[in-house]
Amino acid sequence: MMERSYDEAELLEKFKDFDENYKVIQNNIAEAAIKSGRSPDDVHLLAATKTVPCELINYATAHGVQFIGENKAQELLSKYDQYQLPKENIHFIGHLQTNKVASIVGKVGMIQSVDSLKLAKEINKRSQALDLTTNILIEVNIGEEASKSGTMANQLEELIGEISQLPCVKIQGLMTIPPITDTPNEARKFFSNICNLSVDIRSKNIDNVNMDILSMGMSADYVEAILEGANMVRIGSLLFGKRIYVN
Repeated sequence: MMERSYDEAELLEKFKDFDENYKVIQNNIAEAAIKSGRSPDDVHLLAATKTVPCELINYATAHGVQFIGENKAQELLSKYDQYQLPKENIHFIGHLQTNKVASIVGKVGMIQSVDSLKLAKEINKRSQALDLTTNILIEVNIGEEASKSGTMANQLEELIGEISQLPCVKIQGLMTIPPITDTPNEARKFFSNICNLSVDIRSKNIDNVNMDILSMGMSADYVEAILEGANMVRIGSLLFGKRIYVN
């Protein structure tokens, strides 16, 4: 599967839709941030760009979007030379196989989906070879779902302790995808649990570990995530429209 291409008229319509969607989302982020006792500037929007063509991505980043996130290594690499933003603002947010690490390290500012010591060691190895440090988030499977990646909450502290010993990766916080719920409000308990884990880890003052980023909340539940402490939300379809896949 890959992103589809659009003709000029379709792109203009997509740009118009983006402008309208972005305004609404920004307003909702600001309101939720204020309700949670923070400034709107404290919450970052990351545009999830799976299947989104570069013309639309570049329009978005030229009109206010600071961060983008790709889910697939192959798709990121196919678009990479067309992105018009610094690599520090490009995040990898999907499940990452160890055999794809070498192609990603050095091209992104952060890998948000680290869920094992094996993966962290491979990122560290590839980072060391390039003489750089890679920022990562630890993905937590907060709903303990067999179908999802992520470390279990009861294994989080041990995993962070092990990864913190690696010299060329830097833990910057946590990421999660909660279970699908009947209403967005039902997801709040999962977001709250992740926030509490973040606070707990921060209190331990582990070397080489920051809890500066709490990446949670997507198109269906980003407001609830912000209300429970998220400072980065990953929004795709609500921003760009329904994903259209082509073979």
